[in-house]
Amino acid sequence: MIETKQFKDDLLNWFHKNKRQMPWRETSNPYYIWLSEVMLQQTQVNTVRPYYKAFIERFPTIESLSEANEEDVLKYWEGLGYYSRVRNFQEAVKEVHHSYHGVVPDNPDDFKKLKGVGPYTNAAVMSIVHNHPIPAVDGNVLRVWSRLTGNDSDIAAPKTKKLYEDELQPFVEEHSGDFNQAMMELGATICTPKKTLCIMCPVQKHCYAFANGIVEELPVKKKKIKKKTIDFNVLYITNRSGEILVRQRDTKLLNGMWEFPMFEADESIHSIEETLDAVIDIDQTPEFTTKHVFTHMTWNMNVYRAHTQKSEFDYPYKWIKKEEKDQLSFSTSMSKIFNQLNG
Repeated sequence: MIETKQFKDDLLNWFHKNKRQMPWRETSNPYYIWLSEVMLQQTQVNTVRPYYKAFIERFPTIESLSEANEEDVLKYWEGLGYYSRVRNFQEAVKEVHHSYHGVVPDNPDDFKKLKGVGPYTNAAVMSIVHNHPIPAVDGNVLRVWSRLTGNDSDIAAPKTKKLYEDELQPFVEEHSGDFNQAMMELGATICTPKKTLCIMCPVQKHCYAFANGIVEELPVKKKKIKKKTIDFNVLYITNRSGEILVRQRDTKLLNGMWEFPMFEADESIHSIEETLDAVIDIDQTPEFTTKHVFTHMTWNMNVYRAHTQKSEFDYPYKWIKKEEKDQLSFSTSMSKIFNQLNG
C-alpha cells in the first residue's frame, strides 16, 4: 500500500522543480486550459504548442470562438486531426457564451454536461483551474499507477479505470491540480511506455514494479482489433485554366473538410464519370502513393493526375485556383498531396 503523504510530497517536489514549460501552464484562464486539454487529446505536446498559440491569438475569448465561422475554426485546426474535437469544443463554447454569460462553469456537474467534455477533461480542467478533488486518469496515469501498485488488470477495461480513480481519490483531496499534472508529467517523461527512466524516478521507492523487476511487464493491455485498410484512388483533376476540382466531405469522418475527389480503388472509370457527370481523362499510372492513418483505419491512396473539359460542377464540388487552396480546410494528407504535386 502506498503511503499517501510521503508519495505525494516526493512527487510534487519533483514536479515543481522539473515540470516542462508549457504556455497553458502559465495561465489561469479556464478557456485556455480547456482548449489545451482538447488539443492534447491524442496529440503530442510539441505538436500542440504552435496550434495553441495561433488559436488563442485568433480566438482569444469565449465570445470570439462562439461567433466564429466553422470554416475559419477548422482552418486553425488543420493538421491536428480528430476534427470532431474542435467541432464539439466550439459547440460547447457557444453554450457557455449563451447559457453561462461567457463564463466557463466552475461546477464539475455543469461543466461535464457540455458537448465533448468527458470524465478526463472534466477532471483535468476542474482540478487545474479550481482544485476540485477529482483524479484525472488518462493513458499516462493508467500506466504509472499500474506499475506503482503492481496491478496486472487490463487497463483497457472500464472497471480498471474506475478502480484506479477510487484508489487515487485520497491523493487529490488537496492540491488536486498539481497532483494530476504531476502524475501525467511522470508518465510522459519518466514512466514512459518503453525505455523507462526508473533511475531518475522521484517515486521509485514507492514502486512495486521496480522493486519486483516487472516494470516492462506492466501495464497489461489487451490488443485491439486490427485496423481496417481501404484502398482509394485520389484524382487531382484540372481544367484548361489550371483550376483544381475539390469536394467538401459530408460524412462523419473529416466532416466539412475539403479534398480532391477520391473513390474506392475498385470503382470503375465509368462509375466515376457517372458520379461526376463528366468525361474524365485520367493518367494511366499514379504519380505516387500515400496513406492517411486514423485510429481505427488506414487509407491507402493512389494519386492520379486527371483532366476534364467540364466547366461547372454542383456542390459539394467546385473549382479553385491554386492560390485559393489555403483559404479552405484540407486534411493533412490532402495538403501533402497538393504540396507534392506542386512542389
